[in-house]
Amino acid sequence: MKTDEFAVIQTGGKQYKVSKGSVFSIEKIKGEYKKGDKISFDKVLLVDDGKNTTIGTPYIKGVQVDAEIMEIGRAKKILVVKYKQKSRYLRRNGHRQPFFKVKIISIK
Repeated sequence: MKTDEFAVIQTGGKQYKVSKGSVFSIEKIKGEYKKGDKISFDKVLLVDDGKNTTIGTPYIKGVQVDAEIMEIGRAKKILVVKYKQKSRYLRRNGHRQPFFKVKIISIK
């Protein structure tokens, strides 16, 4: 594998440009996972190996991106505030979005 090889994958309703060895955060995936588990993404939209570019319609068949879960956590708390003036209405709510931090092992 060359260093300029990359792929575009889709997970959690978002698209990510990934290459071998890259580390990034994704949305939590359904199921029981723990730190160190291997996961594979089969929704690959684009693969570029430096010479040839393959674009899926919408996905590329037979290509998958393997990754390892480095960390499972929750993001910083955000405050959600609902307020209506002159009516004594104020609601505060906190939210912490769960995430998986993954490291790409291979693109095949």
